[in-house]
Amino acid sequence: MAGRDDYALVSAAAKAVPAPDLPYRPPRPARPHPIALVGAGGISFAHLDAYRAQGFTVAAILSRDAAKARARRDEFFPEAEVMTDYAALLARPDIEVVDLTPHPDERLPLIEKALLAGKHVLSQKPFVTSLDDGERLVALARARGLHLAVNQNGRWAPHMAWMRAAVRAGLIGEVLGIHASLHWDHRWIRGTPFERMEDVVLFDFGVHWFDFVTSIAGRRAARVQAQALRNPATGIGVPMLASALLDFGTLQASLVFDAAAPHGPLDMTYIAGSAGSLVSTGPDLGNQQVELHTAEGVARPVLEGRWFNDGFAGTMGALLVAIETGVPPENAAEGNLVSLANAFAALEAARTGRAAVPGSVRRRPG
Repeated sequence: MAGRDDYALVSAAAKAVPAPDLPYRPPRPARPHPIALVGAGGISFAHLDAYRAQGFTVAAILSRDAAKARARRDEFFPEAEVMTDYAALLARPDIEVVDLTPHPDERLPLIEKALLAGKHVLSQKPFVTSLDDGERLVALARARGLHLAVNQNGRWAPHMAWMRAAVRAGLIGEVLGIHASLHWDHRWIRGTPFERMEDVVLFDFGVHWFDFVTSIAGRRAARVQAQALRNPATGIGVPMLASALLDFGTLQASLVFDAAAPHGPLDMTYIAGSAGSLVSTGPDLGNQQVELHTAEGVARPVLEGRWFNDGFAGTMGALLVAIETGVPPENAAEGNLVSLANAFAALEAARTGRAAVPGSVRRRPG
């Protein structure tokens, strides 16, 4: 018979227990692999800073603007060669990996050319804007015996990586729910091209969380519902409020984004399981406290690192380890297409107001 505490959802205090040691840190290759970074724009600093910290080898930095490439080289890898000719870069026999940072439409032919030249590729996210294009590139990489990976750097944010490792270790039993809710101020996009991007929150930013959910669920959702809302109070003309519900048949997932909250930022992730739960909370992406709740008590691991830039070390490190072992990396492009299928369905659902089926929406809507 239910008691008062049951009705009132009163929980008992849990005792503290030691946290298990889980493999959440960025993978480290055993030997050097010469890397060429293509694109010296805004996000390139995070790539180069992470690679320098990990001791990776950047042999060349290419940009149409040689001055930008030179500035990045001088700051991070003084021994790297500055280049402006992509064909000449691909002709270099010493370059093993090409790290492509340009935007998706420009990046698509660059990926294909790199694979045809026999280079392993790390593609910036989002990988592609068409599942058909992505499947074609994955098939090309497979036919050439190459690894094609995606810079879904959130997979190696320490809190996300630890929670995923806990799920895969079976510490919470069968997953029942995966929920992320983020409340922060994304209005820094004023005056940038992002201010005109209709799906800047639900996709350009939110794709990290679609990818995280997919990495836990391991499959496409059966259907997705979503919304993206404008509000004049945000001072931005595109939707800054967005959410999505993903139905995986035996588990549910939800994503909530309030991207114009100037005060009291909160980033929370909760994974409910049949034998335990995981929760991570903090004011931002880099400051998170993770808890593992089971029948034994609550474990609070002390995690090393931050999303920026351990996440970027993770995406490249996983690719380099894959080159050495032959085992596809955690961030392989083939798996990322499942994340994109879920995300494209959410964009379509937000556009139409009707639930969408992942895989049936072949392109990024809009």
